[in-house]
Amino acid sequence: MTLRAAREYVNANHRHHRAPQGGLFAVGCEADGQMIGCAIVGKPVARMLNDGATVEITRVCTDGTRNACSFLYRVCVRVANAMGYRRVLTYTLATESGASLRGAGFKKAATTAGGTWSRPSRARIDKHPTQEKFRWDATDNDWIGRTLRGAPK
Repeated sequence: MTLRAAREYVNANHRHHRAPQGGLFAVGCEADGQMIGCAIVGKPVARMLNDGATVEITRVCTDGTRNACSFLYRVCVRVANAMGYRRVLTYTLATESGASLRGAGFKKAATTAGGTWSRPSRARIDKHPTQEKFRWDATDNDWIGRTLRGAPK
């Protein structure tokens, strides 16, 4: 699906985030002709992780249909692999279970401190949750890892 359509869906339906500004690609899923969810993938937000071989799933949003999130995560990995990326990351709030990610083969890789992006030199109003987050990585999973490590350079 187009990034524009995915952004519109996220802005209309996501529980606690607005759509990201940009992205590399977006995927969607439907059931019985109805849009039930989408995911947006872009370059890693953390600049130290932006190595040219890594992408970050920056947003996943569904209407709650069973297994839709896991499906979208797996499709994102497959598309990233087809595009030549070798590592796929995403984040959840510490209060979220991560069941969809585990179901899609991701493993918890790190805990981030969270916090505001505002600094005295560039004040910002936080419009996103600032609490602790978990980083999930698909590369270390057996079936995903084989796929990603075997991706063309």
